[in-house]
Amino acid sequence: MTIKAIVLDIDGTLLNDQKVISDKTKQALMTAQQKGIKVILASGRPTTGMHKLVKELEMDKYEGLIVSFNGACVTDCRTNEILFNQTIAIEDAKKVLEHIKQFKVKPMIDKDDYLYVNNVYDHILHLPTGDFNIIEYEARGGNFKLCEIDDLAAFVDFPLHKILIAGEPPYLQEVAEAMNEPFKDTLSGMFTAAVYFEFTDKGIDKAKALDSVLPSLGITAAEIISFGDGHNDRSIIEYAGIGVAMGNAVEELKALANEITLSNNEDGIAIALEKYLL
Repeated sequence: MTIKAIVLDIDGTLLNDQKVISDKTKQALMTAQQKGIKVILASGRPTTGMHKLVKELEMDKYEGLIVSFNGACVTDCRTNEILFNQTIAIEDAKKVLEHIKQFKVKPMIDKDDYLYVNNVYDHILHLPTGDFNIIEYEARGGNFKLCEIDDLAAFVDFPLHKILIAGEPPYLQEVAEAMNEPFKDTLSGMFTAAVYFEFTDKGIDKAKALDSVLPSLGITAAEIISFGDGHNDRSIIEYAGIGVAMGNAVEELKALANEITLSNNEDGIAIALEKYLL
């Protein structure tokens, strides 16, 4: 089988737990690009939160792609041209932000250089690994400045790629169905990590974004190898000719994958690429 593209989730997949690309994985991806294989980053992250990785992997030089916001946007790394873009309608975004006021969660939305939140000091999640500043993490990861808005529903007068909702994992599990229920026919709502529940426009996922742009580039699904670890990676694992779950992936993804490689801390991507690109 000829592989023309490598599709990579970022957190928990491309990055190890220290949030860096290991030397071995980086070298494997650079070698693949030098052979003419396109590297595509596909993440829930905003586009701005992926630029550093694009530069590190020289994806502008090798004409890579960014699939951001869980598939709501696709950007050409060389030209910065937006190849696909599907946002949440303003009225739908207002309804979501109004509805979730009744829940003890931390909504976040972004526009241009800013991440908008209700309270920058209400930022701590109490996790088994310790207290975690979720708002700082999102702001730093997306290269955003922070801005407080008391009423996000009233504030929004622009389309959003996604609405990010953070919360304590047990509580999010408890209220996710109630948060999603009014919008199940109009929007896509899903967990992207234990601390995140996200809304995008109906039908948006990473595979739809890929299928919207890759055929025009002469790349078929059968010519793709995809790597992921989370629930929101299901679409790219099912879409690709070879879907690879990381060793640290959720069990649902492992059950769907063609192969399970080593974890993100054990060069799982590089190990799999050695097998398929030799």
